[in-house]
Amino acid sequence: LQAKGTYAGRNFHFGIREHAMCAAASGMALAGLRAYAASFLIFTDYCRGAVRLAAMMGLPVVYVWTHDSIAMGEDGPTHQPIEQLPSLRALPGMLVLRPADANEVVEAWRVLVQHTDCPASLVLSRQALPTLDRSRYASAAGVGRGAYILADAEEGKPEVLLLASGSEVALCIAAYEHLKGEGIRARVVSMPSWELFEQQDAVYRDSVLPDGVEARVSVEAASPLGWERYVGRRGAAIAMRSFGLSAPGKVVQSHFGFDVAHVVAAAQQQIALCRAI
Repeated sequence: LQAKGTYAGRNFHFGIREHAMCAAASGMALAGLRAYAASFLIFTDYCRGAVRLAAMMGLPVVYVWTHDSIAMGEDGPTHQPIEQLPSLRALPGMLVLRPADANEVVEAWRVLVQHTDCPASLVLSRQALPTLDRSRYASAAGVGRGAYILADAEEGKPEVLLLASGSEVALCIAAYEHLKGEGIRARVVSMPSWELFEQQDAVYRDSVLPDGVEARVSVEAASPLGWERYVGRRGAAIAMRSFGLSAPGKVVQSHFGFDVAHVVAAAQQQIALCRAI
């Protein structure tokens, strides 16, 4: 590691010492360096104290948390985070970004480097994800506003909103295309950062999540805690309500409902429910 303003230094190899790593990153931040720390998302449990103090002190440490869901598969439930993502969102002063593809990752970095008065958690997936065709879908620049309309109904207002972050955004896009083929008007909203979205004015938030569309489905491979704020009392949340399983990643995802068929079915049920009211 070299002096401030010099970027040719080497990384520190901390080994399996998450708390020490995050504490050291805070020390580097206090010395004027823009430090980062990286580990699996599940291991935030081991460094919670150091991360909490960084948030309390407003230190601009960047945390890169990977292997963020049950898609880890064979590593089993001990390594599959469930409550860790909402616990980071619950931490005062923590900026959380869970990007959906490579383009959103780039935009997430643009956002977090501008925040110098708080730590940021960049939550990334282990499995291969598609890079969305931005000539067909909206620009990833929307990451800067926390949530944005990624794909929308082509004619008229949407009948259902599909909300997701990270890995599950591509799943919602696939469901959107399926629903469009059935003549159902859907909107996909990518929500990489709740904190940034809540900082937007009411006009923007209402334009993304209009009150007039009550049929809503959130899709996120984590605890559903907090999603009721966005899907409403009648909305559906495809989420984790138990620990994971040890099996191939796609098998685990399908078992818990993280596939196109389940998202499409939930969207159809939401539309029918709202029409019946």
